[in-house]
Amino acid sequence: MITHLGRYEIISELGRGAMGIVYKARDPLIERIVAIKAINLQNLTQSEKADYEARFYQEAKVVGRLNHPNIVTIHDLGESGDVAYIAMELMEGSELQNFIADNPNLSIDDKLDIAIQVATGMAYAHQHGIVHRDIKPSNIMVLNGNHVKVADFGIAKMTSSLLHTQTGVIVGSPLYMSPEQVLNLPTDSRSDIFALGIVLYQMLTGRLPFYGDNANSVMYQIVNEVQQTPSLLNPDIPASLDIIVANCLAKKPDDRYQNAHEMVNDLLSCRKILPNSKLDINGNRRYFGSNNFIYDNSIANWIHINKISNWKLICILMLAGFMFTTLYEMIEQLYFDK
Repeated sequence: MITHLGRYEIISELGRGAMGIVYKARDPLIERIVAIKAINLQNLTQSEKADYEARFYQEAKVVGRLNHPNIVTIHDLGESGDVAYIAMELMEGSELQNFIADNPNLSIDDKLDIAIQVATGMAYAHQHGIVHRDIKPSNIMVLNGNHVKVADFGIAKMTSSLLHTQTGVIVGSPLYMSPEQVLNLPTDSRSDIFALGIVLYQMLTGRLPFYGDNANSVMYQIVNEVQQTPSLLNPDIPASLDIIVANCLAKKPDDRYQNAHEMVNDLLSCRKILPNSKLDINGNRRYFGSNNFIYDNSIANWIHINKISNWKLICILMLAGFMFTTLYEMIEQLYFDK
């Protein structure tokens, strides 16, 4: 194992990925422990390396300006020999998939809280022109107090350009790709929304919306097949949340949420009406999809919370009508008897 990257003293290896290694390191200048993502450039020609370095530094400078409580902070970047590296905040916590596995009884309310924090960080980055392009559970960290941070904003674009230079293939995680990523079409912030929709679906149901024996099978489903409604797999999921997931996983970007703020608003509104929600309910709320929200009153909220099905609601209304008619007839008879 290497001992230094630039001025940073390598302490240990944290993990490996397709493009490089993540280290735990120490910054001797300010006595800070950081995580360093190292990207190997040794297979590039001199011209390819120069071209990549220019794009790497340009992108890293933009990402480095992101300052948000739900985004991992980038401290520094540099180059050491044939390795480009990014020094970032070292987080003590769990990747989302491990956090969910360690907390099998996590409530829907807590899962929505995680999704809201991720979407809030996404919204901030998107406002600054940064698209993640690789939202997935391993890039979502859950820290103490269930505080959530998204890692690798902008880094997917940096590694994507390098991988295209080397092999000409698509970079990304097939299980969490959007249709436009699968088809190698232009992407924007709505691709991140699709990916977060997959993560949300997986948290709510315990399974992926699109899965198969190989990457090609998964990518075919992402482009061509409609996912099963989440509430059919988990009856505790409210209909409003089915609609939110559907708005995330629409095949055409124009049919999805057009920005992450819309998704945050819908998730917050949905969370407010959940039984035992940790959010307070004040006045009327809305809890269906962004373009077709309906405002509920206390009766609608009671129907939703108690999961009153359509036929039960009809029976209740018929009974109420019968009781009203009977009462009216009794009052009428008493009036005419006088």
